[in-house]
Amino acid sequence: MEYGQFCPIAKALEIIGEKWTVLVVRELLMGGCRFNELQRGLSLISPTILNKRLISLAEYGLVVKKKLPGQDSYAYYPTEACKQLLPIIKSLGDWGMRWARDGLNERDLDVGLLMLYLERSVRPDKLIGGQTVIHFKFTDVANVADWWIVATPEEVDVCCSNPGKDVDVYFTCTVRTLVDIWMGDLSYRKALREDQIKAVGNPLLTRDLFSWLQPSVFADLPPAEDI
Repeated sequence: MEYGQFCPIAKALEIIGEKWTVLVVRELLMGGCRFNELQRGLSLISPTILNKRLISLAEYGLVVKKKLPGQDSYAYYPTEACKQLLPIIKSLGDWGMRWARDGLNERDLDVGLLMLYLERSVRPDKLIGGQTVIHFKFTDVANVADWWIVATPEEVDVCCSNPGKDVDVYFTCTVRTLVDIWMGDLSYRKALREDQIKAVGNPLLTRDLFSWLQPSVFADLPPAEDI
């Protein structure tokens, strides 16, 4: 895609302006490095398109593809040029929170993406004990309604099949409710009071959700009409 302009904005968009490219960069900057990890954060992208975007980013020097030792698979790592897009991506998200949040609809409520973000947001250092298991049941999801987060000091994993471990906390709500809480559009305490979310289990974990779970980086941004 070429715009035929010397403007640096046009030249930048020739690299990152294609559909999905900015979101691929987002996933790389959020720690995704394997192909399946990147696809997990971009559930509607086809493997063919993702591969094309990664090849393009590598050609422009934003990504380095490296073979994993002793494996047949590869990992993709952001270069310094890619990392310098972080404040731009953050500013784009800030703009979206202020001016585009009204466009959120039911099709956008991707439970898989929500759980990926929650996995990245868990703070193991704020959890007590060697292992914490959190069970989420979404009342508005027909096919895969139950999800688990298993957190240890070393790693945090999300799964949609029962891990067979003792559960410390059970949360029951709709996907939209948890999205609104995590994004800062709905107070966790208000959701509890109004029975929009049910929390059963260890009170150290249910009393204050954000004592062990980081909210979205955009959570403190008010919509444009409130500014």
